[in-house]
Amino acid sequence: MNFGVVGWGLRKQLPKLAHQPERGWHLTALADPNGEARDDFAAFTGGTTVADYRGLLEHKLDGAFILSPDWLHVEHAVAFLEAGIPVYLEKPMAITVADCDTILAAAERTGTKLYLGHNMRHFPVVQTLRDFIQSGAIGKVQTAWCRHFVSYGGEAYYRDWHADRSRSTGLLLQKGSHDLDVLHWLCGGYSKRVTAMGRLAVYGDQTERLPEGENYPVAFERTWPPRSLKPVYHTVDVEDVNVMLMEMDNGVLATYQQCHFTPDAWRNYTIIGDEGRIENFGDGPGAVVRLWNQNHHAYRENGDMELVIPEAEGPHAGADHRIIEEFVGYLEDRVVPITSPWAARMAVATGVAATESLRHGSVPVDVS
Repeated sequence: MNFGVVGWGLRKQLPKLAHQPERGWHLTALADPNGEARDDFAAFTGGTTVADYRGLLEHKLDGAFILSPDWLHVEHAVAFLEAGIPVYLEKPMAITVADCDTILAAAERTGTKLYLGHNMRHFPVVQTLRDFIQSGAIGKVQTAWCRHFVSYGGEAYYRDWHADRSRSTGLLLQKGSHDLDVLHWLCGGYSKRVTAMGRLAVYGDQTERLPEGENYPVAFERTWPPRSLKPVYHTVDVEDVNVMLMEMDNGVLATYQQCHFTPDAWRNYTIIGDEGRIENFGDGPGAVVRLWNQNHHAYRENGDMELVIPEAEGPHAGADHRIIEEFVGYLEDRVVPITSPWAARMAVATGVAATESLRHGSVPVDVS
């Protein structure tokens, strides 16, 4: 199988996992305007490189990894779908609901396979949470919440295009699409109404800005305290702290909190049913998922049962390896994916609605 790649940047480690010549899997072509990226790809694969994605459309490709910046997803995905080339599209699907629907329509119209890269569905900790729910251990899910402390938020999102709402919509969509998709998946429903609050509390105060047209390469060197981050992107107008409430179509009520200037990194899900609750402590190898399903009138630290997430090789606790295996299996008609283009669209639609709410006085907004 021959694969092309659009965008050899921060997520280049993902398609590298699909370059396995011993299995007949080859990365054969890259489109990226950056010369250093093209040189790196050629050194790794020996493949062809071009500056413009259109140069890949005539290649005999069995699939294409679309890893370009978010606002370009719709243009790139539609072009490859129209060319009959199956697409692996990195999350978020797009930055507007209309763009998501344009991509979905192209996939349906052409019959070309579309796969969405929501790799958190392959995190062992998320799958353990879902296994508990599916087993009936907590009864019927009634409420849930997620807290995400993004200690690297400044370095990752406020020195390049992520900080510009015209190119990302906002971090409730861009970064939040992972957690919103997981909450939907664990709770068995999609958000139908949301309300949110958020503000640009820290990074908007920085006056030392990059010249227009320049980016600062993403580097996780841990700038501390957060206000010392400099320079920042020339446009900074996305919120760095967000809180949202979600009402799902199955009656589940959920909350999501996201902060980009915390001293530590932490992602915690709590799911409560009518017969118990589950919660994760950590989200990588060595993390613990605990179940409480016996009655106690005090906090029971270790729960009534706990499972430790085993060590795993590769990025994101092995999730990137698993999502590549699933994508290729899907192309070969061996696998039904656990990710879903429609679910990815609904994560975007929820993030868009929440962003609209927080920027208009926290009014409730129906999800498209």
